[in-house]
Amino acid sequence: MEKWLVINWHAIFVPSMSVLELIIRGSLVYLALFLVLRWLPSRQMGTLGITDLLVVVLFAEAAQNAMASNYTSITEGAILVGTVIFWSYLLNWLGYKLPQFQRLLNPPPLLLVKNGKMIHRHLERELITEDELMSKLRQQSIEYLEDVKLAFMEADGSISVITSDSKTNLITPEKNKSKSDLS
Repeated sequence: MEKWLVINWHAIFVPSMSVLELIIRGSLVYLALFLVLRWLPSRQMGTLGITDLLVVVLFAEAAQNAMASNYTSITEGAILVGTVIFWSYLLNWLGYKLPQFQRLLNPPPLLLVKNGKMIHRHLERELITEDELMSKLRQQSIEYLEDVKLAFMEADGSISVITSDSKTNLITPEKNKSKSDLS
């Protein structure tokens, strides 16, 4: 009963390993997982499938041990969380500031359909079947492939479609100005 009331403050707040080692471990695991996930195909097209969920859970389990090697203090957990947040922010900031770095973070849109014709090598690259593509087109109220001028797989796995009857709306500087700017 006495153990219930005893608090080991040292174990709660004092790291059991070097802070620098925690930062290095967290950085290496974050960057390795980022690269692995960046190059996996976006098969589920904007949804989280069961295999994706399984990968995330297994990555989390493997990463926990690799990053901290059984850490026990709150401080160690906070350092690891801070390291992951740092890398996430830094990569997003670099992508914003350096357009060429953005291609590493987010792949460019991949053309799947052009003028009503599927581009099979791109479908194969992303492991998308014709039936899956047609399902996504139907969800956007497109019945016939011939009605599709262009269809792209976006970086987030979603499909964007431009139909043959779409009109392009070009934004000119005059259309962008508010009434107060024009006076």
